[in-house]
Amino acid sequence: MQARMSQVAEGVHLVHGSNTNWVILTEGDAVTLVDTGYRGDREKVLESLSAVGSSPRAVAAVLITHAHNDHLGSAEYLSRTYGTPVYAHEAEVPHARRDFLHQVTIGEILENGWRPGVLPWAVHALRSGGTTPVPVTSPQPFPATARPLDLPGRPVPVHTPGHTEGHSAFHLPEAGIVISGDALVSAHPTSRVNGPQLLPVMFDHDRRGALASLDTFEALSGDVLLPGHGPVHRGSVREAAQCARELAS
Repeated sequence: MQARMSQVAEGVHLVHGSNTNWVILTEGDAVTLVDTGYRGDREKVLESLSAVGSSPRAVAAVLITHAHNDHLGSAEYLSRTYGTPVYAHEAEVPHARRDFLHQVTIGEILENGWRPGVLPWAVHALRSGGTTPVPVTSPQPFPATARPLDLPGRPVPVHTPGHTEGHSAFHLPEAGIVISGDALVSAHPTSRVNGPQLLPVMFDHDRRGALASLDTFEALSGDVLLPGHGPVHRGSVREAAQCARELAS
């Protein structure tokens, strides 16, 4: 089954993989790929590149919002096979190398197994390669600057820690788009609500930090949110962050 794709603006596509999204930013046939889904999503990643008229060889860079297995799945494959550079926040670089792993544990999943949706999500994650090691050999930090990266789409990295220490969103100010990763989502199989929200607590490395990062989202101009989980959210990003804060309180 092919991944579902939503073109949200000229040169901007949100791709829905198996429970996880990635974003393709295009300029001609060159692209920036933001996240890469599960290991089991690889064919969907390749198909989505073809669907926008590109190819793995034309990926100028992979940008990682954070180094959880459901976002890192094909980053090393692209790097090793095509020489694609992989960038993340400097605090996330050792996480991508797997110097350590800050990710929900099997024990925490079992403790929360009584919650609606948790066990079906866990089974799906296992089948999609959620426990398969996917370290990136040579991830690089993107510049610690508020300036756009010199890549297709000109994304601006925005540090939004909490879900992981080095989690980053990406702002496309001219398009009014925020790629929010897992710091602000619109749905999740383990959540009972739809709309802007934080992920359930068990997924966050630092819940206080995740709540504090909502302040950062509130300061970003934009009216389209591209989350790591859930559909495109259209509406004020500021109001989306406020809604997530209210739900978490």
